[in-house]
Amino acid sequence: MIHLLEAHGIRVFSLAEECHEVDAFSFWSGEVPFVCLNTMKTAEHSVFDAAHELGHLILHRGHGTPRGRQEEQEANAFAASFLMPRSDVLAAAPRFPGIADISQAKIRWRVSAAALSYRMHKLGMLTDWHYRELCIELGRIRRRNREPNPIQRERSQLLQKAFSGLRAEGVKRGDVAAALYLHQPDLDALVFGLVMSSLDGGGKKTATKEPVVLRLI
Repeated sequence: MIHLLEAHGIRVFSLAEECHEVDAFSFWSGEVPFVCLNTMKTAEHSVFDAAHELGHLILHRGHGTPRGRQEEQEANAFAASFLMPRSDVLAAAPRFPGIADISQAKIRWRVSAAALSYRMHKLGMLTDWHYRELCIELGRIRRRNREPNPIQRERSQLLQKAFSGLRAEGVKRGDVAAALYLHQPDLDALVFGLVMSSLDGGGKKTATKEPVVLRLI
């Protein structure tokens, strides 16, 4: 989803770590669309959030923010249909599935087990009773703060190439932040989780999730 958004000119950034209560948001700046994702959520959650925000950009351009309940429902319906097309789910989703079946099947559409279960229920593939039983079991799993059979997190190709090019030219991370009139931690927050590495002070490659350890001597 991130690659698709970027390929169509949408700028994708991450939210600061402190924004745990916000899943994602999107907006237009003139003719340029932006999507900001909370990379603290599961990889599956981020995929659905990206499709959800794409729905907002297409369906609700010019609408005020914050968006209302109806607009959120429309964006959810768009994301579900976009990621899990009706004909494909009817053809490929398991019949009379248990949690193990849902957990395996969801890999095809790169969504959460809960999202696939909900989509199957909406399409009439699960009875109310069956869907309720799946939700109860999935609730137990979510309380352990995990997603069954997790997928690999998506990364930004555009940001990765931009940072790699700057690093090759000897541009430091602080220089990038200064050029954008940002504090360096604010720049890190905008790309955290969307790139595999960023720029350190000497132009060498460092992992974004590795903290700097200071020791008093």
